[in-house]
Amino acid sequence: MQQTLVLDQALIGRYDQSGPRYTSYPTAVQFHDGFGVEEYRAAAQASNAGGRPLSLYFHIPFCDTVCFYCACNKVATKDRSKAQPYLDRVYRELAMQGELFDRGRVVEQLHWGGGTPTFISPEQMRELMRVTGEHFNLLNDDTGEYSIEIDPREVTDETIGLLREIGFNRMSLGLQDLDPDVQKAVNRIQTAEQTFGALTAARREGFRSVSMDLIYGLPLQTPQSFIATLDRVLEAEPDRLSVFNYAHLPERFKPQRRINEVDLPSPDQKLEILQQVGERLAAAGYVYIGMDHFAKPDDELAVAQRDGELYRNFQGYSTHSHCDLVAIGVTSIGMIGNTYAQNMRTLDEYYARIDAGELAVFRGVELNRDDELRRSVITQIICNFALDTDSVSAEWGIDFNVYFAAELERLNAMQQDGLLKIDGNRMEVLPPGRLLIRNICMVFDRYLGADGRTARFSKVI
Repeated sequence: MQQTLVLDQALIGRYDQSGPRYTSYPTAVQFHDGFGVEEYRAAAQASNAGGRPLSLYFHIPFCDTVCFYCACNKVATKDRSKAQPYLDRVYRELAMQGELFDRGRVVEQLHWGGGTPTFISPEQMRELMRVTGEHFNLLNDDTGEYSIEIDPREVTDETIGLLREIGFNRMSLGLQDLDPDVQKAVNRIQTAEQTFGALTAARREGFRSVSMDLIYGLPLQTPQSFIATLDRVLEAEPDRLSVFNYAHLPERFKPQRRINEVDLPSPDQKLEILQQVGERLAAAGYVYIGMDHFAKPDDELAVAQRDGELYRNFQGYSTHSHCDLVAIGVTSIGMIGNTYAQNMRTLDEYYARIDAGELAVFRGVELNRDDELRRSVITQIICNFALDTDSVSAEWGIDFNVYFAAELERLNAMQQDGLLKIDGNRMEVLPPGRLLIRNICMVFDRYLGADGRTARFSKVI
């Protein structure tokens, strides 16, 4: 399987529209308040019959400072005392959630995201993992995929040693850009010593995988400056790299209003950056997983993709498609059985629910059979760049060519443009189409509507 990034500027110009990132299907736009606590409880109880392993996601919303590009749900504060009241509610939610799931269901995957998970103190980190173990069956043999998002400005070598001690074995390091002018423009001042020091400490402590996050399209970036950052990163040889496109949506995300739009690189400059990123990473031996992600060829994501077993959820690409995802904390989203459920979006609402002794779920969706079928198709395409239509027909009891006749008609134009190839029962996304994988998946999304309205989503490139 070819796992390289190929950029065709003519195709990008034709297909660069807005669209979902497909961390779920249906997307969160389809969540509704008709799905609430009772529906979630029923889904959780029903899921015990299958005995599937679990994945736990914790949202730690606090950040010491606001990065102007950020579109995450966060609470900016320098008052560290605000963490404990939040964690007290998280502990209560853990107890309520834990009662819903059979104790024999092992937690194969665990992730702390944010915000900034390392905003909380070392003592609070230790206590959060301890309380989690009281209510869920955590693995203690280091075979699980237990990961955490790290702000290198927020950790010391001792912190990283503690994280390894309490069970984490994977880490994602936020960097974005090393250029001082870019950092000032987005209010994220972070030295190379802080960043690479954290990576070195993680390796010394035995973390099995370290990923690094970069963002292109930030103010004052140039192709030359961004590649200078990338070259410094490649010297450190992280196991994975995420190279995100900055989506400037100031009407939706208030911090972005502090970015001077005239300082943003032009579309042509962004394409030049992306082109050079693909070339540099291929030369360094990294393979293109999809969307924004690259990995070393022996990384478990790259191996899973070659084996046709890659998966995608709210944490991005994963190898744990067989897990039910339990979400803990404000605004977090879980996936149990054929349902998605989201917690309250604000701290006040979240606190009120938990203090009342209730789960914090306020909306979600139960998938119908068509949703599940389309989710399966979209997941296979976005993860593995291929689809066996006969296998889909057999698994779902349909005639693929009849069921998706309208979609296949729309794919014909993409096939003529060289994005994909359909040969009998096999659909394969060709290298020029992999960068535009969201466009291909959108063909199977019935919720986008006949007019294809996608204003709620970011641009695909």
